[in-house]
Amino acid sequence: MDAPGNEWYFSGMRVGSPIPAFNLFGETSAFPDVIHCERVFDRARLHDWKISPHRHHQMAQVFHIEQGAARVTLDGREIRLGDGDFLYVPPQIVHGFTFGKGTEGIVLSLPSPVVRRLGPDSPALGTWLSAPHCGSLSETAAGLLAQIAQIHDKSGTFRAQRLVALSHALLATLAEDGTQMPPPEQDRAHQMQRLDALIAVHLAEGWSAADYARALHMTPGHLNRIVRRDTGATLTQYLETSVMTEACRLLAFTRLPVAEVGYRLGFADPPYFTRRFRARMGETPTAYRARVAGEI
Repeated sequence: MDAPGNEWYFSGMRVGSPIPAFNLFGETSAFPDVIHCERVFDRARLHDWKISPHRHHQMAQVFHIEQGAARVTLDGREIRLGDGDFLYVPPQIVHGFTFGKGTEGIVLSLPSPVVRRLGPDSPALGTWLSAPHCGSLSETAAGLLAQIAQIHDKSGTFRAQRLVALSHALLATLAEDGTQMPPPEQDRAHQMQRLDALIAVHLAEGWSAADYARALHMTPGHLNRIVRRDTGATLTQYLETSVMTEACRLLAFTRLPVAEVGYRLGFADPPYFTRRFRARMGETPTAYRARVAGEI
């Protein structure tokens, strides 16, 4: 990505090429460090959150969206990134971005010689490194990327060696995670099963969306996308539906007072429970219990 200012220099293009080619976006000078690490916010906001299609002949990049969103074009194919997602782009791939305003994240730029020194040689690893990849960043990979960002901003006798070693560990981890990652539909089903299991255990504790996301080692935004893709509802709506479904069971099949039902589902204020139940179910808990009793 690029230095302050909106003027782009195309002197790094190959003769006759209509596609800009940079060291970093907008820069054609020598690569500034053994690797380069910077914030998405610092670079993208200089270009009104849009990075036009370009490529790097001798550099790979890893993008991590911590919070926000991006629409990405990769050799004409469009993908979308959200909270917790990463994108790996090898050399030569034409890529461009439209970021949501205020998007936060990290961009790691790796010169090709650094990537090539990742060994020992492995056909599977070589194949992974030669193609773009995206997905949810694992906890291990996120930790490595955070260490790289921290060390990059400091000095030290062996700073360069540490940066290269951690970058190699990150690439190997991304490749390893990718080979073990189930198909998207299978992964979503597994995550939904884990979420439902947590809801069953913690339903009465008043857990928030952030609590469930933390327990699943992901951001609330990422968990929200999984739930929306699987159910069409937001995470908050899905959680409230689960709570109110259990409330209906307790009202229909027990003699617990309405206030006690609310307490058991994490509502410390009985009137608030009644208001939420009525807003969701279209009638008060008392009316629901009376109606269902007459039907059973």
